[in-house]
Amino acid sequence: MTNNDILRRLRFIYDYNDTTMIDIFALGNCKTNRETISGNLKKENDEGYIRLSDYDFAMFLNGFIILQRGKQEGKEPVAEKVLNNNIIFRKLKIALNLKDEDILKLLEIAEYPISKHELSAFFRKPDNSKYRECKDQILRYFLIGLQK
Repeated sequence: MTNNDILRRLRFIYDYNDTTMIDIFALGNCKTNRETISGNLKKENDEGYIRLSDYDFAMFLNGFIILQRGKQEGKEPVAEKVLNNNIIFRKLKIALNLKDEDILKLLEIAEYPISKHELSAFFRKPDNSKYRECKDQILRYFLIGLQK
């Protein structure tokens, strides 16, 4: 899944308009405009498609966390320069204040059940021996569960 795919799905799931999307980017310290948002939401082969960089998407996800949970006292969230599915999954988990049981239920709703042990492997540090890379399929089914 590309950053643009996930952005498109989140917009659809939460029914955000362009102004709300711009505001979420702003919460994450990223200035954008309606034209850029429109380009980010287009499919890759559409005219006017604008690829959403990892850094910009990380700022959006940080803004999404702030929107959902409020601004945290103290330090500003730092946007990662490189994202992977594990980081995206973790940021969505934080933003939506989900516990492992909630995520397992969402995956079950999407008809893609996994064990708690499999799930916890996605949220471990990469140097941990039990760490597991989150594949696109898991993230896709998680978003489908959210949508349902």
